[in-house]
Amino acid sequence: MELVKRYNASLLRVAQMYVPTRSLAEEVVQETWLGVLNGIDRFEGRSSLKTWIFRILTNIAKTRAQREGRLIPFSALDQPGRVPEPAVDADRFLPPDDPSRPGGWSSPPESWRPDDRLVAKETRELIGEVIDSLPPNQRAVISLRDVEGWGSEEVRNVLGLSETNQRVLLHRARSKVRAALERYLEDRAE
Repeated sequence: MELVKRYNASLLRVAQMYVPTRSLAEEVVQETWLGVLNGIDRFEGRSSLKTWIFRILTNIAKTRAQREGRLIPFSALDQPGRVPEPAVDADRFLPPDDPSRPGGWSSPPESWRPDDRLVAKETRELIGEVIDSLPPNQRAVISLRDVEGWGSEEVRNVLGLSETNQRVLLHRARSKVRAALERYLEDRAE
């Protein structure tokens, strides 16, 4: 019961990244718990229990999504360069070795200043909508990393990604969210 209390809500959110409806996501979570119960004796401890449970979930969710005809092929993960997408220009950031703010903005968007708008409900809703509109693989990575607060290694293990693929997907997802947020803030500033 403690595991269900701790992970059920997160399992449901992750399942919803793969299947089209909440009811299907709930079914995937139920199948996951059955898989955990049936397979706990085979858990070898090569990963954390959390990672093992979420890996079961993603396998079930991917299979279920294929049946539902919604799965975007994960073959794009093998060669992320085949899907060129614009990102934020590198010259907008300070070099990683800059002692003042490594990797920080060298020229932040003019209208992007910390104020009440960044915490407004409307802004948070916009970010949620942008994340929901991302391709499934990008949505999964940014949701687990930035929304759920998972570490890089956990996300790679659960989603079966290489370090490079996870980094590329996260960068692309964050770039899209950042671009939408910049547009929104610029529109608000006018």
